[in-house]
Amino acid sequence: MSKLIITGGEPLQGELRASGAKNAVLPILAATLLADSPVTIGNVPHLQDVTTTMELLGRMGVQLVVDERMNIEVDPRTIDSFTAPYELVRQMRASILVLGPLLARFGRAEVSLPGGCAIGSRPVNLHIKGLAAMGADIRVEEGYIRARCDRLRGARIVLDLVTVTGTENLMMAAALARGTTVIENAAREPEVVDLAECLNAMGAQVSGAGTDTLVIDGVDSLRGAHYRVLPDRIETGTYLAAAAITGGCVRVKDTRPDTLEAVLVKFEEGGAVIDTGPDWIELDMQGRRGKAVHIRTAPYPAFPTDMQAQFCALNAVAEGVGTITETVFENRFMHVNELLRMGAQFQLEGNTVISTGVGQLSAAPIMATDLRASASLVLAALVAQGDTVVDRVYHIDRGYDCIEEKLGSLGALIRRVP
Repeated sequence: MSKLIITGGEPLQGELRASGAKNAVLPILAATLLADSPVTIGNVPHLQDVTTTMELLGRMGVQLVVDERMNIEVDPRTIDSFTAPYELVRQMRASILVLGPLLARFGRAEVSLPGGCAIGSRPVNLHIKGLAAMGADIRVEEGYIRARCDRLRGARIVLDLVTVTGTENLMMAAALARGTTVIENAAREPEVVDLAECLNAMGAQVSGAGTDTLVIDGVDSLRGAHYRVLPDRIETGTYLAAAAITGGCVRVKDTRPDTLEAVLVKFEEGGAVIDTGPDWIELDMQGRRGKAVHIRTAPYPAFPTDMQAQFCALNAVAEGVGTITETVFENRFMHVNELLRMGAQFQLEGNTVISTGVGQLSAAPIMATDLRASASLVLAALVAQGDTVVDRVYHIDRGYDCIEEKLGSLGALIRRVP
């Protein structure tokens, strides 16, 4: 199992390119099951979650070809299994996204229940309820969701909670349903919009993406297409945070400033100078110590839960007292105990962490507990005095493409060891 060793104290300088969005490419890979001919996906990040999704599709008999630029051609015509087994679903909860496409395209699906999640419960009951409203016969037994239908039919679905994967699963299923489906209280995230645009490139009729009401007019079939995944806004925000916490200046290219507006506002409140162009963002914190900020996470377009841990690290060394309130997941402060080991001053009260900036952290052996928590630990290590060892970095590899290489290109002293 790999570890990262990081020597803190170097202000990061330079520029790098954002990878494709993890949270967009996973549902888009699932959506290829809907097509009657090959689909080619571009700007695919080299991530463990992508590898797991490809393994899942391959296990179903789908043919996949990857070129040297990480473009993936997916040919679903060879599919011969409609099961997503537990040993793969337990590695990545996003595997549930094959449920809707399998049911809509082939009339049957058997998908393992995902099981527990480190950052909190992510119930799939909204997925099941929505598909049942569209005419699916669904049973949950022996740890699996077993679903069948002749052909799904359009329905009006009101989601009890805003759910990204629930919105995506139902949107994909509705693409081949008979009639019109309306999804209310739909997720508005850019990754949901990206999936809708990919489906439309394949011949679907999806409107309203980016609002809380989706309208999907079902079609008889979807065709192959070429589609380029949008840039990863969370990866972008993490590298901007690395510049902010180290007092550096970093430009992230090939990204989308419009998807990060709530985050950029908080960077500016923290004292950073932000400059943007059509496809780049630059953060300059040279010669300044950051100021603590107050954050409350919520579904898009509010501040994203996936940037909460990174701002915990920023607040740990910022001037003043800051508060971060987590409203999306109930157990997403596991990084706090690890940051305390490095000298941070936090007080945890329910779903709020109160920070008093200390200015200087100290190196310590620390352990990643989930994807975004691991990013916060790397950020803290970049400013800690001494050599910090970050263990269980397979969490990082799930969502960050070559993080040590990208940070190293900006001047960070970071290396991976067995």
